[in-house]
Amino acid sequence: MLQQANLIGGAWSGSESGETISVTNPATGTVIEHVPSCGISETNRAIAAATEAFDGWSTSNLSFRVGLLHKLHDALMDNQEILAQLLTAEQGKPLAEARGEIAIGAAYVRWFAEEVRRAKGEIVPSPTADRKLMVTRHPVGVVGAITPWNFPSSMLARKPSPALAAGCTIVAKPATATPYSGLAWVKLCQDVGFPDGVVSILTGSAREIAGAMMASPDVRKVTFTGSTDVGKVLIRQSADTFKKVSMELGGNAPFIVFNDADIDAAIEGAMIAKYRNMGQTCVCTNRFYVQACIHDAFVARLKQASEELVVGDGAHDGVAQGPMIDMAGVEKVEDMIADATSKGGKIVSGGKRHEIGGTFFEPTVITAANADMKCATEEIFGPLSVVFKFETEQEAFEAANATEFGLAAYAYTKSLGRTFRLNDGLQYGLIGINSGLITTVEAPFGGLKESGMGKEGGSQGSEDYLSVK
Repeated sequence: MLQQANLIGGAWSGSESGETISVTNPATGTVIEHVPSCGISETNRAIAAATEAFDGWSTSNLSFRVGLLHKLHDALMDNQEILAQLLTAEQGKPLAEARGEIAIGAAYVRWFAEEVRRAKGEIVPSPTADRKLMVTRHPVGVVGAITPWNFPSSMLARKPSPALAAGCTIVAKPATATPYSGLAWVKLCQDVGFPDGVVSILTGSAREIAGAMMASPDVRKVTFTGSTDVGKVLIRQSADTFKKVSMELGGNAPFIVFNDADIDAAIEGAMIAKYRNMGQTCVCTNRFYVQACIHDAFVARLKQASEELVVGDGAHDGVAQGPMIDMAGVEKVEDMIADATSKGGKIVSGGKRHEIGGTFFEPTVITAANADMKCATEEIFGPLSVVFKFETEQEAFEAANATEFGLAAYAYTKSLGRTFRLNDGLQYGLIGINSGLITTVEAPFGGLKESGMGKEGGSQGSEDYLSVK
């Protein structure tokens, strides 16, 4: 599964320059291997191959495309363990989480294989008897997919799966830090019989590969997961060729715990929502808001649970927290902690690099948080829990919404009425009530405000890959 070449038009090759990029295991600091460092020329070749393949693929039998996607699902699950080990080696997350990522990625493949059968048009009543009005759906064309390092397998599955089901062809660009999961995914596409040119993958310069995608009039849709700043650049670049774009961008998730909450359930949800993937996800809790009457009890339980997390190499049994992806991520968390403590925050657990060394970091809990701290408005992307105290429901709503982001939010309460008020009042694309794990293939994933546009998953996940006539 360890592919060290790129797939372009059905052929595996290196970069035209011969240059490569080293990929490092963040847990050990050792170089795993090297991948090609490609740029504009290789991207244009991949786009040309995808364009040539589009006519045949887009007009192929639906049953043929669906059958290949089901084969791909089975291939992913048949190879779940080796794919999980590869993912952990390049990204660092514990093996249990990696296995789950492979499984949900495969589930997205199967979901869209089934969902495309329901991508129906409609017959519209005509205002006059001598006309027939038909609405039909068609594949949008060549799709560029740019995926992040934190979920290198499942994020790739979420993008090509609906595109391939609809009849689009794909040029994918995985993150430089974690390319092997994407390369293995595409290798399985080839193994199960996807025609040459339908799926290509490139590693190398993000600026050059993405730039070539955005500049090409043959690429009709680009889907991107990453930072809001980069997303804004891509949206601007899309204007010259009027591309469709879908953007899954940054988050600043609030986790609200009301006085009537089940604290046991809230702590269980908090550990998932905060510390999954070492806090390096766009839907990870950024800010805990805890109502005053239960604040101290919740903090005590959160401190205990955080200190019980086993930190180490994700490939080892029992490890719950692996390394952060790189030193830049560590330094960002350290800057957040320094800022918070300088503004009155109190460290009650953790607060520093782990004694293991490298990019391992102690799960950290800070209380006495306030709105002036960086962590109140900026995405943390690390194992740092920051706890704010609130008095009234309205105060919690206003604090939770006081951000330009609007991806995910969480709340714990036993009040049915409050649940509906949360749904109406929170300005977020995903809201988990009494649950810290809310991503599922059956529901649309995507944010509001500066957290992006478009949806992945659910019946809505196919829409951006179809044109309406």
